[in-house]
Amino acid sequence: MYRASVKNETQDHAGAAELVFDDISHDYQGHVALEDITLRAAPGEVLCLIGPSGSGKTTLLRLAAGLEAPSRGRILLNQLEIAGLGTFVPPERRGVGLMFQDFALFPHMNVIDNVRFGLAGRAGDKDEAMLALERVGLAHYAKKFPHALSGGEQQRVALARALSPRPSVLLMDEPFSGLDARLRDSVREDTLAILRKTSATVLMVTHDAEEAMRVADHVALLNEGRLVQYGTAEDLYYRPVDLFTAAFFSELNTFESEIENGHVLTPFGKFEVSDDVKSARMTVAVRPSALELNETKGDVRAQIESRCFLGSDEQIALVLPDTEQVVRARIRAGRLKSGLRDVMLCVNEHDIMMFESG
Repeated sequence: MYRASVKNETQDHAGAAELVFDDISHDYQGHVALEDITLRAAPGEVLCLIGPSGSGKTTLLRLAAGLEAPSRGRILLNQLEIAGLGTFVPPERRGVGLMFQDFALFPHMNVIDNVRFGLAGRAGDKDEAMLALERVGLAHYAKKFPHALSGGEQQRVALARALSPRPSVLLMDEPFSGLDARLRDSVREDTLAILRKTSATVLMVTHDAEEAMRVADHVALLNEGRLVQYGTAEDLYYRPVDLFTAAFFSELNTFESEIENGHVLTPFGKFEVSDDVKSARMTVAVRPSALELNETKGDVRAQIESRCFLGSDEQIALVLPDTEQVVRARIRAGRLKSGLRDVMLCVNEHDIMMFESG
């Protein structure tokens, strides 16, 4: 295999780069890990890869990093092929940074030496390392060792090490999953602010749909090695292509429903279906937050089975008397008085999602 060099094109990391996966497939000893993936991360954007465990997210990240070569297809960095048939640019020549889930700091090295390690002995590495630490607000911790830092501080050191070579592309593998839930939001916001200032293109793996919606310019949802849907967070949330996508982004109430005279019959009433629907049955999905509850006004009568206080919100399980089906609603806490048993519910037609059942 030809091991190309991209020194002139990718080792000047002053600007962000375009990263393209062109018809990528990858196998592990006969097991298909990725199949026909085509994606583009535009210069300076954050592209999140999301999906369940085993969907191929980390494999795609490893291919971009050069830790593995794809079985088929090409990877391009600034329109230059770095992996493909007969071409493989080694990781150290790609100008790509990699940040691991567990931070991977060396416990026997102090903070500045951990950051310098990412510079591989480059001239002026100490000064560059200090600049990277200043960028993440930890220059005053340069002589401390990782065990003396909090989880959030260790994460920022790992970020400084990844950014110290000034990569044009930064690859992040679930970088916030190891943090305490209370710390995660603030560290994530700080990290994103730093990344925006560096203008690096970011490819980030996460299993958390809410996290992807918070940070990503675009989201790519994978399942079983295939790209299910790509777009903005709003695209995937409001316009899911299938039930899997809809369910990945939020809890759902689902119903198997018949189609009669161009309308689908649901516990909430009849709703019109589009003319191109070929199936006689539909799966109807409604998010709990889309259900509106009222003591006297609504389309369907229901009985409250249980209530769970969640702070600003309340989760309510309801039984529809005619069908005995249980549905879940999520409303602002305090909207309904305590001890209430019977309620009316309704749902806006725009909040009804329909998917053909086959």
